[in-house]
Amino acid sequence: MKLYNLYFSENRSLARRLRDIIGFTPSNLYLYEMAFHHKSSNENNGKFQFNNERLEYLGDAVLSMVVGDYLFKKYPYKDEGFLTKMRSKIVKRKTLNDVSQKMGLDKILSEYAIGNISNSMAGNALEALVGAIYQDVGYEKSRKFIIKNILRNFIDMEDLENNDDNYKSQLLEWAQKMGKNVNFSMNEKDKMNGRDYFKITLFIDDKKICESEAYNKKTAEQKASFVAINQLKINGTAISE
Repeated sequence: MKLYNLYFSENRSLARRLRDIIGFTPSNLYLYEMAFHHKSSNENNGKFQFNNERLEYLGDAVLSMVVGDYLFKKYPYKDEGFLTKMRSKIVKRKTLNDVSQKMGLDKILSEYAIGNISNSMAGNALEALVGAIYQDVGYEKSRKFIIKNILRNFIDMEDLENNDDNYKSQLLEWAQKMGKNVNFSMNEKDKMNGRDYFKITLFIDDKKICESEAYNKKTAEQKASFVAINQLKINGTAISE
């Protein structure tokens, strides 16, 4: 099957591109096609009954497990709080978006999606790719792919240790210390370019601080938290993104 996918399959070009990215030739090529099939193209392509969201869900779970185990072994003397923060920094949307684009997954994704490719779509495709690998070759090969091709190639652990750009976490920690209540209120969930689009308002002690919007709810909350930290100078000074 691998030789067929590589030399005779209708989509052999995808098999060859993936071989360079993941380090082996896919067996079940349909899974990998699905990983890059964004829901925006459903109405224009009858080949797929589903989009990559199910694989994204699976890949997110596998990625979290592998990263958690990797950090546990890499930092044997660090406490649970440190390990949780480090894992969060690695599997968060911005990091996965950056890694996906460096891998060139956004270029493959552009062939399966309609319209412009957003950063979050690239990160989602990476999670879906991990899900496809897990379904195709199992946990052990998935683990090796994540460690070798993601953690060691594209993640700077020392930089992650020394920098914290999880603005929502910073804001919530500050609020807890100061006895304040932070609330992210959804203004509306709209559609833009055929995709969900979130608009939220950030309140602190029922006082409106700012509004934010993004294709991803978590991204919108991070953007609002970033604005709040700067406006309130929570860290003692304004910060730059």
